[in-house]
Order: sequence, then structure tokens, then C-alpha cells
Amino acid sequence: MSGVMGRLGLAQAGTSRGRKRPNVKGTCDLVATKGDDPFAATLKTIEGLGGMQRFVARGGTVVIKPNIGWDRAPEYAANTNPEVVAALVSLCFEAGAKRVNVFDIPCNSPQRTYENSGIKKAAERMGARVYFVDDWNTLKAQFDFDSPMSGWPIFKDAIECDTFINVPILKHHGLTGLTLSMKNLMGVCGGNRGQIHSDIGRKLVDLTYFINPDLTVIDAYRVLLNNGPTGGSLNDVKLIKTVIAGTDPTLVDTYACSLVGTDPRSIPYLAEAMDRKFGKSDISKASILELNA
Repeated sequence: MSGVMGRLGLAQAGTSRGRKRPNVKGTCDLVATKGDDPFAATLKTIEGLGGMQRFVARGGTVVIKPNIGWDRAPEYAANTNPEVVAALVSLCFEAGAKRVNVFDIPCNSPQRTYENSGIKKAAERMGARVYFVDDWNTLKAQFDFDSPMSGWPIFKDAIECDTFINVPILKHHGLTGLTLSMKNLMGVCGGNRGQIHSDIGRKLVDLTYFINPDLTVIDAYRVLLNNGPTGGSLNDVKLIKTVIAGTDPTLVDTYACSLVGTDPRSIPYLAEAMDRKFGKSDISKASILELNA
């Protein structure tokens, strides 16, 4: 799939027009599973979508992109729940994946963040390759429309994979209101990512279009309601014990907003997605399966 072969043909050397995928859909638009065990809830959520074999090709390379941004233990809900990541890695290998890569660009010390988040240990337990990405290993994004993300360096491993699974945590964010799937994709960008904060709604929708995730899984097991994105107080954390998954990032992010009573239009990238009709945003018209694990 994809690589430097873009939507409109072969890109220039060192550039990419983004990931291509076969636009595989689940058996419904979205699945949300509530349960005490995040690993089991993740398994049931993916099963409800029709199974990981719908998204992962035998012998393929998978990227699982969690939020591993902060030097915080799992109970503080600043990073994706490690058991959600572990369950997804397990499912990918069961579906026949040859390799599962897990990475992010931490804001705190990468070594400490990978370890203390619990994600490195959990993902490696299931056989994933967990590593730090390098700024030199990037391709410059190209678009078939005018985009402020044009020329931005995107990590090559995030583009040249057979399956891309985006796995954010649902949490408060001081700038955007919430960190959801589109915001989580900043972790595949090199360069000065702080510059993405200007006109962030447009940039994140364009980035999501470029990466074109095959599957979006939102960890809403422990949810950081205040003082995000870093957190640091258990008083800011609420147990919602839910895992959400679907193939439409806009729909999945919109549903996640409903779990914490947030108007999706207050989130700049969701407002942008709605205005551009980028994906579905009306959860009342979507086929949603709600389960218990």
C-alpha cells in the first residue's frame, strides 16, 4: 500500500501524497464497549466491528499509534491505556500481521515516558516493536489541494505501512478542549510541532486526510477531565471504562465527545471537519453498537 505512491500518482523523491487504503468498513459504523477490563473491552469492540482480519492483511506491517506523550503512570490518564494497546497488538498478530510497530513523539523524556506509561512493556509483551522515531526518517507531505500542512515532514514509517491504527486517549486539552484521534496524529509529525497549533483545526483535518487511518480506537477507560494534556492529579480522572472504535475519525471523535458532555463544535478540528463534511458527525444517524464486556 501507499508509500510514496500517492492518490494522484508517484510523488517526488522525499515526498508523499499520503497513505492509500481500500476503505474497508466495519459491520457497523461504530462500536463502544463498556467493561471493567480494558483488554477484554478492546477485544470485544474489535470483534463487534467484524474482527481485526478486516483491517490487517496477512504478512502486513501495522502501525499502532497511541498517545505516549507524558511521563505519567497509567492511572493519571495522560497516555493511552497500555492494556488497550496490548489487546490491539495481540489482535493484529492473530490476524496475520508480520510486524506491529508502536511509537509516538513524547513531550517528556522519551525513555521515561515509554517506560512509565506502561505502553512499552505491554506492547512488547504481545510482540510489538516499540521504538523511538528519528527526524531524518521523514517524507514531506503533498496534497492535491491547498493545505497549510504542505511540505510538513511526516515520519516515513507512519506512511509506508499496510495498516494504520490510531489509538488516542479521551482527555482534556487546554488548547483544543479535548485530545481525540485527529489531535493524536500530531505524533507522526517531525519538525516544530508547536507551529501546528496555529490554525489547528484545518491542519489536523488535513493531517487526518493525509494519514487516512484504517481504524480509530479511542481509549475512554480512564478519562482526564481537567488539567490536560499532562494531568498529574487523580482528582481529575474519571472512570468511564469504555473503548470506542470505528473507521471514520470524525464520527468516533464526535461520539467520544458525547461521553463527557462536550459539544463537538467546540473542538476546533471537529468544527472544521463538520464544515468540510469530512466524515460523518451525526451520531443519531450512524449505526452504533453498544456492548458490555
